Amino acid sequence: MILPVVPPKSGGLRDFGMRSSRTASRPRDHIDWPLFIVAATIAVMGVVNLYSATSVYFGTNRGGLAEIYINQVYWLAIGGAVGAGVAAIDYRHIERYAYVIYAAGVFSLALVFVLARDVRGASRWINIGSFSFQPSEFMKPCLIVALGKYLHDDPKSEPRTLRDLVVPVGLTALPALLIAKQPDLGTALMMCLLFVSIMAITRINRKTLLGCFSALAIGGPVFWNFALPYQKARVTTFLNPSADISGTGYHAYHARVAIGNGGLLGNGYMNGMQNQYRFLPDQYTDFPFPVFAEEWGFAGTVVLLTLYAFIVLWAIRIASQARDRFGAVVSVGCGALIFWHAFVNVGMVSGMLPVVGMPLPLFSYGGSSVLTITLSLALLMNVSMRRYAGFSALSRL
Repeated sequence: MILPVVPPKSGGLRDFGMRSSRTASRPRDHIDWPLFIVAATIAVMGVVNLYSATSVYFGTNRGGLAEIYINQVYWLAIGGAVGAGVAAIDYRHIERYAYVIYAAGVFSLALVFVLARDVRGASRWINIGSFSFQPSEFMKPCLIVALGKYLHDDPKSEPRTLRDLVVPVGLTALPALLIAKQPDLGTALMMCLLFVSIMAITRINRKTLLGCFSALAIGGPVFWNFALPYQKARVTTFLNPSADISGTGYHAYHARVAIGNGGLLGNGYMNGMQNQYRFLPDQYTDFPFPVFAEEWGFAGTVVLLTLYAFIVLWAIRIASQARDRFGAVVSVGCGALIFWHAFVNVGMVSGMLPVVGMPLPLFSYGGSSVLTITLSLALLMNVSMRRYAGFSALSRL
């Protein structure tokens, strides 16, 4: 007996399949779990390392520092909540207000010269009650979205000339100069590195490139004449590490000793001599990596650096699959932010670069730094969740 085929009514399997397809296409169903898991792993490792780094203050008159790992957990929770909100907003809405976001960042940098408090001869933090934040940190993602907006609105098939670089150079130079005035040479340098990384994915005229390199060659001696004494001392110490071990070279020297003491497998958790005997200053802000390297050795550092490398390469992958130019540029910029932070921090503590104030992403203590990195990761997640049914925009820049 042949049964008649009855078309499914509304609400049947066909409609259910269609609803399922529509539901599956929602951004929240495309959460980038590899990105989330790797970032969360680095954050957890950072908190564990902070506990060890500040354990030397247990029972001392600086006992407050022994609890900053708890504050780090709070900042990570706040950053995660803010990041979830940023990831939930379609990044194309962020693109529409990119210049407004940039202007707000520049305005906060200007407020530094009015409201900031002086710490170790630098005015970088603004206090609002018991809360303090560093505007220069938040300026990093602001610059990324502004450069993304410019390249999104000004697509070119031919190589860009010097005239085409006037606007992006201006967008970068304004905050970089304000930050250098604070003074904060490390963050000002980061602004320039972000600009170079983002513009590297565009086509630039050869003559323009030659002119830029020539300007850098001429600008080096000029910068040296205007550099502050402590900035010159960091460079000379880098060139001759043994010149002033008890003075300007103290940080870098003991950082290198700690890394060397780690050997292949390390001395064990909370057993790093350089940290436990308090030879490492700022071991919870600029120098957490030597603490980790001494305790976990070469094997542990390879794991940590591999996690950072994964995020950077994953960001490039997200950029290659982005739906538009803005998403591609933001992904490259956020990946560059993670890369340069990790590269400069590890380079300075291992003696390959001069010492500058550059936190290690999700490893160094600091609310502003944590929020900046989580915002950058949220932007990456945002682009990643909305990359489906699109086209590769990276090749069209």
